[in-house]
Amino acid sequence: MSDYVKFTYQRARTNIAPFDALTELNACRRKLVQQCLLGLDANGIGFGNLSVRNGVSGNFYITGSATGGLPELTPTDCVRVVAYDFDRNWLCYEGAAIPSSESLTHAAIYQSDPTISAVIHCHDSVLWRTLLDCIPTTSKSVAYGTPEMAYEIMRLFTVSDVRSREIFAMAGHEGGIVTFGKNLEDAFDVLMRARALPKRCNNGRQHAGQSGQNARAPRQIAD
Repeated sequence: MSDYVKFTYQRARTNIAPFDALTELNACRRKLVQQCLLGLDANGIGFGNLSVRNGVSGNFYITGSATGGLPELTPTDCVRVVAYDFDRNWLCYEGAAIPSSESLTHAAIYQSDPTISAVIHCHDSVLWRTLLDCIPTTSKSVAYGTPEMAYEIMRLFTVSDVRSREIFAMAGHEGGIVTFGKNLEDAFDVLMRARALPKRCNNGRQHAGQSGQNARAPRQIAD
């Protein structure tokens, strides 16, 4: 059991076959590592994760926990999520690795919009502080990797423009930023555009969909 994974997970099968999107996943992951948006922190703890939807199904492939320091991923470093239940805080998967601690977060995004086929969760504390409340932002009272975060994300898809912006900040998870799109290249481009914005919110107002003021959150890193 991983110290960072907060849900119960059940392995349905030990191995997964090579999947077509692995090449795209590794290409995007290399760019994120180069930008210091994914990798290992000073304590050797991994941060950041990526996923791709498995065709038109609700299943998806996601990077495994504790893989942040690997230069390249193989199928044994990823898992295929085949079932989940937010109410039970439970997930079923295939693969040798342990699912990313943010697997339920990715599941909530895919469930909220069937047109989304890729998700990036990265860390950038400077950008995070800039974006808080200027883009759709989860409540600072909601912790990463929990059913509450899954429900909070689904709430954002209902009450904010997160669907069109394709990005949100996690107020209760310092540095945590999530982007998504029809593929990983699109999700990465959204992230790069956000980095290119002025370092101050243009309107100075709380963004629609945020449920409270966001003071600086405790530092929490996991993959």
